[in-house]
Order: sequence, then C-alpha cells, then structure tokens
Amino acid sequence: MSAALVFANGELRTGPAVYRWLNAIDRPLVLAADGGAHIAAAYELRPDAIIGDMDSVAPGLLAELEEQGTQVIRYPPEKDETDLELALKEAAARGCDPIIIIGGTGGRLDQSLANVYLLALPELAGRTVRMVAAREEVMLLRPGAHTLHGSPGDTVSLLPVGGPAHGVRTDDLAFPLRGETLEFGPARGVSNEMRADSAQISLERGWLLVIHTDGKA
Repeated sequence: MSAALVFANGELRTGPAVYRWLNAIDRPLVLAADGGAHIAAAYELRPDAIIGDMDSVAPGLLAELEEQGTQVIRYPPEKDETDLELALKEAAARGCDPIIIIGGTGGRLDQSLANVYLLALPELAGRTVRMVAAREEVMLLRPGAHTLHGSPGDTVSLLPVGGPAHGVRTDDLAFPLRGETLEFGPARGVSNEMRADSAQISLERGWLLVIHTDGKA
C-alpha cells in the first residue's frame, strides 16, 4: 500500500510539519487538486495525476505536466465536490495510506474550513490522514485510542466537530481529561501542551479534531 501526497490549491506554507512527511515517505503517489500542481512544483514534485475542473492551474503548467506523463482527470465545473475532495477520493480509491494533504489552508476561510471537514469523508475512515502546513499537523480522531507523537512543549488543541465528543481521556498532556465530554462550541480543549515525546488521546463517541503545533503556538 503506497502513501499519497495530495496537494491542494491553498497557500504555500512550508515548515517542519510539511518536511517531516516529505522526508518520511519514499516514492509516494503524488496527486494535485487542480491548482495544487503549483504547490507541488514549489517542492519540485511532478504529480502522477492532476484532478479537477482545471480552472486554477496555469495552462502552460498543465500542458507541461501532461507532456511529462501526468494523468489529467478532468471534471466539469458544475460539480458537487471540490477539487480536493475528488483528489482525496482518488487517493482512497487507489488504496493509499497514509494520505498527507499539503496546501490545504489559505486566505479563504470557507475553503480552509471545508478542506478540514474533508477529513471526515467516509472513504478516509481507517486510514492515516493528515493536513500539514508550516508547524501544524491536523488530524481527525474517531472513537478509539490514539497516540500522538511530538516533543515536550508542543501545543495540542482538541476540538469536537459535528457535536460533542464523549469520554475523552488524555495522558501526558499538561491539562488532562478523564473521560469528560468536550462540547461543540466552547474552547475548553484549546492550547494544551505535551509533557513527553508522545501523548495518548481516546474518546468513546463523537469526532475530535486535533491540531498539533511544533513548539509553543
């Protein structure tokens, strides 16, 4: 099973969280969501496939990539999915795990939020999926036990999405939770801190968005 790097058409926010995955993955499948091909090019990577309605990739770059062998998977502009959603579904259909999203945030809040929400796609369940930018790594935890790897002093925020997260327990975070409920709305889970090289997070019901920042946020 191969890993996938999926480049979205957001801002180029490079940093340690991005390079950690770029350096860790050998021979990944590289997918670009339309204009995400420009972000891939900034890292000197040629997409194996570019997916979307091709309204944000420069025609010259698109022609160059196609000439070099990049597969172009074209969709009509009138569609229900965003280009990144289509690219993530393509990565899942090809059996990729982990799936790392780069360029998923930017100047448009609606697009950034929608991209984060894509972590809840049913096709991604059971896979390691991360959205990385600068010093931040974002993941969506489903019920069960999870281990977060990092360093003492790293900032960790736990945000319930889609409703409350029930039975949240943590170990090796500065402010522990002991089977508590994090309600959707209040900011109680923001700005916790790792006390060791790893921390344990579990929940019984609901979904928990984890934003892990290298060092102090």
